[in-house]
Amino acid sequence: MKKVLIITYYWPPAGGPGVQRWLKFVKYLRDFGIEPIVYIPENPNYPIVDANFLNEIPEGITIFKQPIFEPYKIASLLSSKKTKRISSGIIQTKNQSFAEKMMLWVRGNLFIPDARKYWVKPSVTYLKEIIKKEEINTVITTGPPHSVHLIGLKLKEQLNIKWISDFRDPWTSIGYHKKLKLTSKSIKKHKKLESLVLNTADKIVVTSETTKKEFQALSNKTIEVITNGFDTAYAGDAVLDDKFTIAHIGSLLTGRNPENLWQVLSELINENSAFKQAVVLNFVGVVSDDVLETINSYGLKGNINLLGYVSHSKAIEVQRSSQILLLAEIDVDETRGIIPGKLFEYMAAKRPIIAIGPENWDVAKIISETSSGETFTYQQKAELKKVILSWFTAYQQGKLNINSSNINKYSRRELTKKLAEQL
Repeated sequence: MKKVLIITYYWPPAGGPGVQRWLKFVKYLRDFGIEPIVYIPENPNYPIVDANFLNEIPEGITIFKQPIFEPYKIASLLSSKKTKRISSGIIQTKNQSFAEKMMLWVRGNLFIPDARKYWVKPSVTYLKEIIKKEEINTVITTGPPHSVHLIGLKLKEQLNIKWISDFRDPWTSIGYHKKLKLTSKSIKKHKKLESLVLNTADKIVVTSETTKKEFQALSNKTIEVITNGFDTAYAGDAVLDDKFTIAHIGSLLTGRNPENLWQVLSELINENSAFKQAVVLNFVGVVSDDVLETINSYGLKGNINLLGYVSHSKAIEVQRSSQILLLAEIDVDETRGIIPGKLFEYMAAKRPIIAIGPENWDVAKIISETSSGETFTYQQKAELKKVILSWFTAYQQGKLNINSSNINKYSRRELTKKLAEQL
């Protein structure tokens, strides 16, 4: 059986979407004649923890660990709440304190490509022996954090091993880069490292067509799109909510603030007493302060339910019991290639999806080809209101359903088969 070394920062008990991609690949790789060996940090500083993911690690998987030094642990002594927000990718743009501004500047300019950079050198030293001992001939790195790719870069340079670089998100084109207060020198350094990785790896894997096009302008290496997906192993039926629930699963970060939706819901509440009594907004995960302020400004405070972070199994249950599932992305060109992992779980839940994001968003194509919902831009209000009212009428009649199709190719097992072909 072919052995493959997977180098990842996020691994159970880490929670959130970052851990799931490679946990699921590892779960199914053996079905295709590949034995995964995993390398992870021994003492990581995960902003979200979900111990339930530990139960999904396949039996007998070899896992190697090495300690990591993380500056976030030191920064948290000054402000644990702000440090956790920044390490989670939540960067508030309004009313930033001096401490927040300083933390962002330090994060962006002193820790390039990210604050996990100190794991690179000891990992390379340690893994060179592991690769020889285990007779491994292929290494996969997955980022963010993109410092993980630098481990692959050094191993490629020193051992000439086959290296596949997996990008769950873009590098320099991702939206939050502009919020890190980068100097021109730091921007150049990021771009140089990005170019080195893209032009040294034997193959590159990305999660969207847009990211593939962006990287094709920077590299002539083979670039394969393998999206995230859903796991068919989820069991159990959920009972639909009695209320007209609109659920968002995951963090609603600064900027992911579909004001046209809040406007539409406010108008419908004022125009329709039955709608006012029935509609509930369920938020599972962190909601940034400015998003909450906007929602409350439209008089929706009495219609929201903040559930906070829940286990992945509970999140699946909420998805399947909700009347409508909401997906929102920041309205800028840089996010056109961002396909949130929850989209595929939404599709598996077989509940109508409302997706609101930038024009020419890759998500729109997937939702259209699978007939799993409707996609809108931030500028579309009348069209959005028409669909919500139509779905509310169907809900009142007990007929709010979705007849999705062609979703099986997004199952984790099928996607792992696609990955195995690259190996």
